[in-house]
Amino acid sequence: QVQLVESGGGLVQAGGSLRLSCAASGFTLDYNNICWYRQAPGNQRELVGCIRPGGSTNYADSVKGRFAISRDNSKNTGFLQMNSLKPEDTAVYYCNVAVHWGQGTHVTVTS
Repeated sequence: QVQLVESGGGLVQAGGSLRLSCAASGFTLDYNNICWYRQAPGNQRELVGCIRPGGSTNYADSVKGRFAISRDNSKNTGFLQMNSLKPEDTAVYYCNVAVHWGQGTHVTVTS
């Protein structure tokens, strides 16, 4: 069964950090881009950033310098390290690989 499962969300104060994980099962992440999206209440889902199979990354301007995407192919898992969090980072975060989406994990940043 093909599945992506996010974890690591939670409640954090502004300035804090969280690390999200995206664990894949039923298929390999090795040859795929791993992308992270987020959706805040009342907003459209937006791209946070992606990591390519070779390790290169791209990020939305709003998170550049604060967020970092990585991958561990041996664990079939992608990661989103979020530092210097702001209240406007509050959203449900989703990982996406090809046509597959996770169920999302909630991140709430308090001021």
